[in-house]
Amino acid sequence: MNNHKWNSFLKDVFVCSLGAYGGPEAHIGVFIDQLVTKKKHLTEEELIELVALCSILPGPTSTQTIVAVGHKVGGPMLGFLTMLVWSLPVLTLMTILSFLYQFLDLLNISTDSLRYIGPLAVGFIVVAAFKIGRKVVTNRLTAILMIFGAVTTYFIRSPWIFPMVLLIGGAISVLASGERNVWNHVKLSPPWRYLAAFAGIALGSVILTLTWDNILVHLFESFYRYGYLVFGGGQVVVPVMYSEMVDIRQYMNNQEFLTGYGLVQGLPGPMFSFSAYVGGMAARNYGTFTQVMAAVLSGIGIFLPGLLLIYFVYPVWERLRQIRGIKIALKGINAIAGGMIAVAAVIVMQKSGFQLDNLLVSAVTIVLLLTKKVPAPIIVLLALVAGFVR
Repeated sequence: MNNHKWNSFLKDVFVCSLGAYGGPEAHIGVFIDQLVTKKKHLTEEELIELVALCSILPGPTSTQTIVAVGHKVGGPMLGFLTMLVWSLPVLTLMTILSFLYQFLDLLNISTDSLRYIGPLAVGFIVVAAFKIGRKVVTNRLTAILMIFGAVTTYFIRSPWIFPMVLLIGGAISVLASGERNVWNHVKLSPPWRYLAAFAGIALGSVILTLTWDNILVHLFESFYRYGYLVFGGGQVVVPVMYSEMVDIRQYMNNQEFLTGYGLVQGLPGPMFSFSAYVGGMAARNYGTFTQVMAAVLSGIGIFLPGLLLIYFVYPVWERLRQIRGIKIALKGINAIAGGMIAVAAVIVMQKSGFQLDNLLVSAVTIVLLLTKKVPAPIIVLLALVAGFVR
């Protein structure tokens, strides 16, 4: 593939990054419009197959999908460039926004002007929980698993509980199916170097955190872990990130966390870019350079596992999709994830407070999102204006 075609494709990816609001489902619509209908880089059937592939992998679904398209069009290098073009604009903005509270303090502007961003974020999380719950609850078992995921993660707020309940959900789903030979043998010839890199970085970062008490090392390990533990979009990572960064490590308070999450709703591109804001905020007491490095490493950490997994799995996708057990397990995993998001909405609402104006902002946000009459960036802007006016 010549440089002109690469440049043309990457320009189309950039157009997607500027127009992609609202999470994986909305992003796929943008991909179909720009990459399939307008530019015909692949067929709609091929794109849907890639979406299916990325849905069974941990990591940011829409990012992995567009990276897989890049890989399909021009190989691993174009896939890597695709991820950069897709994610860098919003990662840069979220890194800058991690300095928002210092900036307001410097200008002597009260942070109270951001008070409605938290209730707004609650509205976004409630709608995400509702949509995902409606999608993943298909029978009694998935309903029970969703409740189990919600109750367990509400009462146990340790980082280890999230991967454990996800694995339990997948295992129960497979056992309850009663199907035999779900782990049917298929012959694979994957590029093992990418899986080795994936596992090596995971293990190495854990060992580093145990031997070197450094904020940057701890943040990279945390966000890399989020990148390989979470299935789906940015909404799914919120309960995991919130538990560790706010409840356990107390790098920031509830309002500061929700401010970043609310602001990212008004920006295009992958919602996993929220990691740059959280990482930057976590290191704000260590100086400007460390704060920027924390934001950068957090962003790299959360996207890297998904990139390595796509590079590992994509070449053997045609055979991998024949494994029935993966599809069955995903039903239980997704149900658990739905419960985690639902309980995240409850927890952040409790922390935000039940004042009448907060509840009103959350309610209005939910109504506007469900009616789809007002774009997400406008809703965020209205919440900002309301905070300054009142």
